[in-house]
Amino acid sequence: MNRVYWLTGLSGAGKSTIGRLWYEELKKTGEPVVLLDGDELRTVFGGDLGFTEADRRRSAMRNARLCELLSRQGITVVCCTISMFDSVREWNREHIPGYFEVYIKASIDTLRRRDQKGLYSREIQDVAGVHFQVEEPKTPDLILENDGQRAPEEQMALMWAEKNKMEGTG
Repeated sequence: MNRVYWLTGLSGAGKSTIGRLWYEELKKTGEPVVLLDGDELRTVFGGDLGFTEADRRRSAMRNARLCELLSRQGITVVCCTISMFDSVREWNREHIPGYFEVYIKASIDTLRRRDQKGLYSREIQDVAGVHFQVEEPKTPDLILENDGQRAPEEQMALMWAEKNKMEGTG
């Protein structure tokens, strides 16, 4: 069964790292799968949106609709995106059969410590979770606490266990 794996969390939480590992594992099953990363999608869509809350909402809905389109065509999708809006996640649940939401949660202290993109240490405005509140997922299928106690491979193993449980194969 193809699914849309929607990995959400703040910048630096580990979405892309875990998502890429997950994508590589899914490829081994032979099913058609695609990896979509929020930063790359912004570029693909022409970089016409900024980082205000309104632009982020528009971007999140673009991502959601693309995931729905690909899924409808029989492709499993791994989408790694901040998209911290209840309305987007609700749309996903309503419109995407096989939607599987993973909230990758990391404390703000952890995010500041990692800060690969320099978002938390520079004077950048419109940083989600810093300059405006995010809507923390209320009903994710899985929460991965990612403050460094588990390696990304261990986080992925937790995803496999939950996937198998949901599909009745574990």
